[in-house]
Amino acid sequence: MPDVPAETTQEQGAWMSNWTSNPLGMPAVVVGGGTMGADVAVVLARGGCHVTVVEPRTERHERLVAHGLAELAAAGVTSASHLACVASLEDVDWADVGLVVECITERLADKQALFARLDKLAPPGAVLTSNSSGIPISRISQGLPGRARMLGLHFFMPAHLVPLVEVVMGEASDPAAARAVFDLMRACGSVPVMVRKDLPGFLANRLQHALAREAFALIDQGVASADDVDAAVRFGFGFRFLAAGPVLQRDHAGLDVHCAAAATIYPSLNNSAEPAQVLQAAVAAGRVGMKAGAGFHDWPEATRATERARYDSLLRAGLALLSPELPRAAGVGASPAPVEIFSSDTATPGPAPAPQP
Repeated sequence: MPDVPAETTQEQGAWMSNWTSNPLGMPAVVVGGGTMGADVAVVLARGGCHVTVVEPRTERHERLVAHGLAELAAAGVTSASHLACVASLEDVDWADVGLVVECITERLADKQALFARLDKLAPPGAVLTSNSSGIPISRISQGLPGRARMLGLHFFMPAHLVPLVEVVMGEASDPAAARAVFDLMRACGSVPVMVRKDLPGFLANRLQHALAREAFALIDQGVASADDVDAAVRFGFGFRFLAAGPVLQRDHAGLDVHCAAAATIYPSLNNSAEPAQVLQAAVAAGRVGMKAGAGFHDWPEATRATERARYDSLLRAGLALLSPELPRAAGVGASPAPVEIFSSDTATPGPAPAPQP
């Protein structure tokens, strides 16, 4: 069972007296309607939240709602929750909002400015969260009076298919808020993990980058090709991760076996503080992946579409295999609620945050 904060004092949770971890009907706000924000909105709507997405590019609104409805239907949610789009923070009905998820670009100054505004706009009982993949919430919330109600809430792309979400406690975060959001994420059908220390990369990205650092170092050293590194992970030890994480896997295999192998292997593992040369060279050459048409592989448009379809199909198949172990979203089978597209083109927005690409 995932670790969650112990019971907290009355003083710690007092500001949350009107908060509930039942998402059915809870007004929630997602700031930023890019790829990640759109999928986070699906997760919250899947739980039954009444979701408002703040997206200044009004031409995206109709497509964003259509994406949400299609993914909710694919997840078996036939009675979609309220899903609205507005152009600015001032267009949000803040009265009863319980949760805000920030999904804007990874720039610290932008996030700090946004949270300063949210701290004033959101009702005192709302929890304010950041989907940042690497910036600690303690830095984003620094100096703000409402730091106790601010958390990291890190999803993984695509957020509506990858079950994991990290609930990250900052140095000033109220444990009651962390526990409540943890429970809320389970009610939205996600698998939350509690990250008690606000380290760069949190939990999953630290594990992921430890693997990536060694993978790229092996390519640098000529030990294996990029394709062989991918095959070793996908069809070797990574294949087992669907059934067991690295800790449980060691219980299956034997801790003594792992400990003996570690003593031999660890001294030669890469521990560089710099990205691998092969990675830096690709970035310098503009080969940054599918979005640029080339990375470690060339990605013409037709090939890119085929690969994304293959990738998406396998993720959905894996999700189906894991479904007996996943929490059931509270919104599945709930009573219908209206679906709304609202673009406030006539409002005068303040300096709108840049949406996450």
